[in-house]
Amino acid sequence: MENSLVLLLLLTPFVGFLFNVFFGKKAGKNISGAIGTLAVVVSFAMSVYFFMQLNTSGKPIQVKLFDWIQLGNLKVDFGILLDQLSLLWLLFVTGIGSLIHLYSISYMHDDENMPKFFAYLNLFIFFMITLVVGSNLLVMFIGWEGVGLCSYLLIGFWYKNQDYNDAAKKAFIMNRIGDLGFLIGIFILANLFSTVDFVQLKQIVTGISQMPYPNSFWLQISIAALCLFIGATGKSAQLPLYTWLPDAMAGPTPVSALIHAATMVTAGIFMIIRMNFLFDLTHDVQHIIAVVGAITALVAASIGLFQNDIKKVLAYSTVSQLGLMFLALGMGAYTVAVFHVITHAFFKACLFLGSGSVIHALHGEQDMRKMGGLRKVMPITFATMLISTLAIAGIFPFAGFWSKDEILMVAFEHNKVLWIFGSIASIMTAFYMFRLMYLTFFREFRGTEEQKHHLHESPSLITLPLIILAALATVGGLINLPGSNWLNHFLEPILAAKQEHHALGSQEYMLMAIALTGAIIGIVWAYSKYIKQGFVPKEDSKITGFSKTIYNKYYVDEFYTSLIVKPLNALSNFFRTTLEPALGKVVYGFGMVANGIGNQGKKLQTGSIGLYLFAFVIGILAIVSYLFLAQ
Repeated sequence: MENSLVLLLLLTPFVGFLFNVFFGKKAGKNISGAIGTLAVVVSFAMSVYFFMQLNTSGKPIQVKLFDWIQLGNLKVDFGILLDQLSLLWLLFVTGIGSLIHLYSISYMHDDENMPKFFAYLNLFIFFMITLVVGSNLLVMFIGWEGVGLCSYLLIGFWYKNQDYNDAAKKAFIMNRIGDLGFLIGIFILANLFSTVDFVQLKQIVTGISQMPYPNSFWLQISIAALCLFIGATGKSAQLPLYTWLPDAMAGPTPVSALIHAATMVTAGIFMIIRMNFLFDLTHDVQHIIAVVGAITALVAASIGLFQNDIKKVLAYSTVSQLGLMFLALGMGAYTVAVFHVITHAFFKACLFLGSGSVIHALHGEQDMRKMGGLRKVMPITFATMLISTLAIAGIFPFAGFWSKDEILMVAFEHNKVLWIFGSIASIMTAFYMFRLMYLTFFREFRGTEEQKHHLHESPSLITLPLIILAALATVGGLINLPGSNWLNHFLEPILAAKQEHHALGSQEYMLMAIALTGAIIGIVWAYSKYIKQGFVPKEDSKITGFSKTIYNKYYVDEFYTSLIVKPLNALSNFFRTTLEPALGKVVYGFGMVANGIGNQGKKLQTGSIGLYLFAFVIGILAIVSYLFLAQ
């Protein structure tokens, strides 16, 4: 019975994918959307069931589906592990995934390829569930690659636009770079320990932590951890592999919400937390993770200050928030990182879906310079986005205040410089998020008269998920309030090292006050500039100076193009235009010689039996003569 329910959890989205692939067009858009949404709702219901069961019994559920790989001492099962970490992840992956599917029924209703869209969404959720519930690194890697494939399909969903195709290819290729590192890390661990099973790896690694192994062994452990982190930088968009994520805005807005909030970009964080016992042994790698996270948070936040595309602002916000999560991971504060992953999933999904509601009302317009004054005509969208903006800015008592504050507390205790980085990034976050709100919803409308005439609040299938997510963004901090620390206690069986619990003392109150003051400074700064002064960002062609550098994302894409893309293109052109034709001539020359020999040889094939007998006798005489003379 239990095995059947586990398969129902895993396979229902895949069944929804198959239905929409083969029958979606015939069934029609409404049924296609309903089946696709129901498939994820069933997985969410199963996740809740197993979560309640685990919460009662405390015993993880392990299911071995079949033997998969047997190679020498290495034996890999295709298994499923439902423990505290995987079930917590499943709850928000399938829960928020269900809301995004429901939202998409209305948002994508006018798209002729709506059944295909729901097929891709369902497949994405299936692979994300596979990634989360896999009992070993190789099953995780199947889901890891699967979400990469689905992101390519969804980002380039509107494939008639070449820019969107380019964005999809960019996401796919940059993720493959990180995935190579991940795969190398898996190979090293398999070679060292003859297993990739999480439970077995944890037992072995925690057992050897005090053993006097040679330095070469510990070096291999560090290299494996570093390679796994490289995989995480690709999937979770950290420096230097972050540039694909802002371009992922090319996909429909529900895709942006799905990728950025609860699924693909959290995969790298999930993997590091799953392998926490390994990273706890490699303090140098942990320090690298913390530094990369802090720098990513700061750089992405600074870029967000000058973006004018509403989805691009949210995209760089995601990169920045992920950087804060990696900052926590690098400090060994895994539960703090999970806490921010969960709260971020609530408010960021709401913000992306809210931006989609705005874009829907403006018939595709995404430039905030052409918005304004929407709060009166879109009150639900405005209220829900305001709540989520307060949450991401870190305003008390919304969810983001608690989780972001915990990260900054940990950073303050471990590394004051990185705490400063995180604090500045947080102030910037408050500024650019309220900049988004002020430019979008306040003062006068700056769009066309035709757009103004058609402005309206979005349908209930769009606003209902916004209301639910805004409510979660309000109360989500309750899962790990100081004092109760429910999340810390819940995840204790997963973590090798004991996690720090922050009791509220004078230092904690001081840090909370500093963080809250910083957020208020960012909000007031944005208010002064965009409400009091009524400032509207300049047209692209009029941006100058250092502002232009930041607006153009520090020209990182251009740097990559010059350093990597153009040399590779030149090399491929050399092979295509020079080397390949030269080799072709050589191969063709050999063919000409063989053809010439064949042409001469075929002249001997006259069909005359007498001639053949004569040649046969001559040949025999030649052989006999050779043998006689050889004696």
